[in-house]
Amino acid sequence: MTRLGYQIPNFTYPSGTNIFQSVVKQAQAAEAAGFDRVFVMDHFYQLPGIGTPEEPMLECYTMLSAIAQHTKSVRLSSLVTGNTYRNPTLLAKTVTALDHVSGGRASLGIGAGWFELEHDSLGYEFGTFTDRFEKLEEALRIIKPMLSSEKVSFSGKHYSVTDAVNSPAPISQIPIMIGGSGEKKTLRMVAQYANESNLSRGTAQEIPQKLDALAAHCERLGRNRAEIKVTKMVMCCVAPTMEEAQADVKALSGAKNWTDEVMQMLPHMLIFGDPDTVGEKLQELMSTGIDGLTINLPVNGHNTDRIGLLGQVANAAIG
Repeated sequence: MTRLGYQIPNFTYPSGTNIFQSVVKQAQAAEAAGFDRVFVMDHFYQLPGIGTPEEPMLECYTMLSAIAQHTKSVRLSSLVTGNTYRNPTLLAKTVTALDHVSGGRASLGIGAGWFELEHDSLGYEFGTFTDRFEKLEEALRIIKPMLSSEKVSFSGKHYSVTDAVNSPAPISQIPIMIGGSGEKKTLRMVAQYANESNLSRGTAQEIPQKLDALAAHCERLGRNRAEIKVTKMVMCCVAPTMEEAQADVKALSGAKNWTDEVMQMLPHMLIFGDPDTVGEKLQELMSTGIDGLTINLPVNGHNTDRIGLLGQVANAAIG
């Protein structure tokens, strides 16, 4: 289960940086720094707040399979797969292939999907909020048994399969993580189908309420809450000094053409600063009762020294 995950959310780097080699170096640095998961986003356009749709964004499962050839121990996953982008049987086969090429290190992170511009621009059906969550639940009813080598027949509103076979079977027991923070729908599906929950939104003050909601769903469904590990998604910018953290922001701003307004807002959007400052914030999150953290470095992750520093700070916070 995830204790400390490292997510790579950004493929826009200073001029002259090779994108793929930078990703590989980040994954290797995260593994060396004690992270047990490496994640990439499952998006085709960069997200608002991090960049523009024209910025580089590489398809996640191709990327994860390539990362598998350059790492040894970390589990590999999307954070999280947009269910709307793939038929569930294809996704089950894709994750199984990742498990084989990584020697049994695949995880499935999945969510309902939310980025409407990406759907509309690239021709994926977006539908309503209700549609997307219905699709996610139907997909889980197909994918979960397929990952357990069961033959699946299912007829739903959105998906239908007949005697679906997944051969070869995965090497490992592939854990399922559902991403999102909704107390009524998302956390109920976590209780029913998943091994892990990644809370994507919410402050430290809001987390206990999320954990209580998950516990209530588990009790109602007869599930042992202790079987489910909960992590929190965190955006960071850490450097040896506050001045170096600010310099890291300035160094990337040219590649992204950030405005002065974005430059001023960015430190407030991230857990930002030197190790003591960042460590204190991460400890505050851990004190809420979560089991671990998943952290990204959208500003300076391409500087692998920062990943090593983050590993030290985060491992100390988790204890």
